[in-house]
Amino acid sequence: MSAPAWERSLEVHTAAQTHALAAALGAVLETGDLLVLTGELGAGKTTFTQGLGEGLGVRAGIISPTFVLVRIHPNLPGGPRPGGPDLVHVDAYRLESAAEIDDIDLENTMDSAVTVVEWGRGRVEHLSDSRLEVELHRTLGGAAASAEIPADTGASPVLDFDTDDDDEPRTVVIRGFGPRWAEAPTLPGAGPLPGTTPQTPERNP
Repeated sequence: MSAPAWERSLEVHTAAQTHALAAALGAVLETGDLLVLTGELGAGKTTFTQGLGEGLGVRAGIISPTFVLVRIHPNLPGGPRPGGPDLVHVDAYRLESAAEIDDIDLENTMDSAVTVVEWGRGRVEHLSDSRLEVELHRTLGGAAASAEIPADTGASPVLDFDTDDDDEPRTVVIRGFGPRWAEAPTLPGAGPLPGTTPQTPERNP
């Protein structure tokens, strides 16, 4: 697997900061972009995706697609980005392979949407030559919690209804892969990543 072109690690202290960071990122996303979102129960994945939706200007009401696998949130003609991409939100926890990803025909929506896949690592990289990987880590007992339970452990599915995100500090790690993300994006707002505290500088190989 190729190394990322860059990596940025940030600390957010509240759910509102998580949302604001994602909204700023959503504002610079374009049709065809692929995001792989990782984080354990309560890490803030739903809050982050809601922020992305705000930045993209799609219909509100984003919740985890745990049972339906895929939810499509259409762009709002009267929103901040009329004519922009829809948001396709995927939960790949119960999908064990790239072949099962292919069965839900994401290729047919990528030409008109930004695609966000939870639990997508190792399953969706073939969909695009570029992607952003976003990891959200909770701090529990002073140590970062495990980011992901591999699908092949036999563990019971973790149902992620983390819409009631609390204000526990979290670390957000963003990595860019492929030509689309050869450089880290410049995000709108005050500074490169509004509402966050940089922990490590941008790293280029």
